[in-house]
Amino acid sequence: MDRLKQLESFVSVATRGGLTAAAKAEGVAPAIMGRRLDALEARLGVKLLVRTTRRITLTHEGSAFLEDCQRLLTEFANAEASVSAGGIKASGHLRVTAPAGFGRRHVAPLVPRFHAMHPEVTISLNLSDRVVDVRGESFDCAVRVGDMPDSSLVSVRLADNRRRCVATPEFVRRHGMPKHPSELSRFACLTLSSDASQTRGWAFRLPAEEGEGGEELIYLRPEGPLDCSDGQVLHDWCLAGHGIAWRSTWEVEAEIDAGLLVPLLDDFAAPPNGIYAVFTGTKHLPLRVRLWLDFLKEQYGRPEFWGGRG
Repeated sequence: MDRLKQLESFVSVATRGGLTAAAKAEGVAPAIMGRRLDALEARLGVKLLVRTTRRITLTHEGSAFLEDCQRLLTEFANAEASVSAGGIKASGHLRVTAPAGFGRRHVAPLVPRFHAMHPEVTISLNLSDRVVDVRGESFDCAVRVGDMPDSSLVSVRLADNRRRCVATPEFVRRHGMPKHPSELSRFACLTLSSDASQTRGWAFRLPAEEGEGGEELIYLRPEGPLDCSDGQVLHDWCLAGHGIAWRSTWEVEAEIDAGLLVPLLDDFAAPPNGIYAVFTGTKHLPLRVRLWLDFLKEQYGRPEFWGGRG
């Protein structure tokens, strides 16, 4: 515990800018804080702080060590809180963003439940189909569907997501069923408008006998009489029997189970992409954010979660 107290004293002095302020915050004499810092520097064999009568400044080694100490102390506090019934409670404001359609179905219903578990946490949920700048707009966490581009953000895979071609049984009875992705050109397909985010088109996996030297992933841009920039509208049009849609399993699985929609071309379905939680970094992650991430992973990890919602 002496080592932990030394680290806490070092962080307190460095962040408060002096021995007196740090000692006052802890309720001890400045000389005690000074002795702890001396012992820490002696044990490490490195100078962490340059102390004068007027100010205290961090050395290069001290700056790097401060960041590590803050992370370690935060993780230590979180670890204690997670196993202590009377431990630290999550508090503060949590800002979350998610795609509109997915967020309405699979994020919004979870927010009141999380708040009930952690009543001292207030939550703002932003639903938008644009790619939100998590860092620039000060969001704690973004839920995103699809493969993650390289970025400075940290992402945690919460669940798999597949896309399936679907249509109503009545549409199939009237127009037949495509046997190969190349036949989609003969059918009315419900597609996202060109200004929407689905830039590459519908993805399909061709088996090894069709691909050159193995399975091949291809992208098609089917056409049809109707298109829209809103995925929920495409979903509604598909349920109304207006054509074939290429939708995520989280959106259509319940309707497939209920017989309202029929899956098409499953033999050519592309490999699953992911549903991710994205945040700015793991250092100094507030307890409320860590608990929210754990809550999402637990909820999305239950198979019944996806089949139990329309």
